[in-house]
Amino acid sequence: MPTTSFRLLAALLLLVPLSNALYFHIGETERKCFIEEIPDETTVVANYKVELYDPRSGGFMPSTPGIGMHVEVKDPDDKVMLSRVYSSEGRISFTSHIPGEHVLCMYSNSTAWFSGSQLRVHLDIQVGEHTIDYANVAQKEKLTELQLRIRQLLDQVDQITKEQNYQRYREERFRQTSDSTNQRVLWWSLAQTLVLLVMGFWQMRHLKSFFEAKKLV
Repeated sequence: MPTTSFRLLAALLLLVPLSNALYFHIGETERKCFIEEIPDETTVVANYKVELYDPRSGGFMPSTPGIGMHVEVKDPDDKVMLSRVYSSEGRISFTSHIPGEHVLCMYSNSTAWFSGSQLRVHLDIQVGEHTIDYANVAQKEKLTELQLRIRQLLDQVDQITKEQNYQRYREERFRQTSDSTNQRVLWWSLAQTLVLLVMGFWQMRHLKSFFEAKKLV
C-alpha cells in the first residue's frame, strides 16, 4: 500500500509544470508566440535576455540599451492581459484567472536600429511554485530549513491540486465537444435520411404520373 501511494504521488508530481528555458532568433518584422497551458490562479514568470547579431564576429553580443521587446499576453478568451514594451533584459510576470491556453507573443520594439539583422532572445518560462524564490522567502520570513521544506511541499501540493482541477476542466471541455459533435452527426444523419425519403417519394409520384400519362397503369 505505501508503494502504491508513493507511485501515485510521483505520478502527480510529474504533472506539475517545470521551467522551460530556450532561445530563438527573431528578425525586425517577426513576431514569436508561445502557448502555455496554465491552470487558473497560477503565477507565470518569464525571464528573457536579448542579444544582437554581430556580423564582424559572426556571433551574438549583448544588445544596446535602445533595443527592447514588446510583450503581449492573451488569455484563453483572447483578451489581452499584458501589453507593454520592456528593455533588452527583463522579467515578465502575470497571474492566470481562467484555465486554458495562454499566448505569450514577443516582437522588437523598433525597426530603425537594425536592418536585416537578427536578435537572439533567451527565454526562461516558469510556472507555479517554480516562480517562488525560496531563499528570499526563508530570509524574509526567517524560516528554518524544515519550515522552508514544509512550505515548498505545501506549494507543490497546491500546484498539484490546481493541475488536477485543470485536467478535469480539460476532460469536461473534451466531453462537451464530443457530445456536441455526436449531436451534429446525428442531426446530419437524420437530415440526410429525410432528404432521401422526400426524394424517393417525389420520384415515385413522378413515375406514377408518367405511367398514368402514358396509360401504362
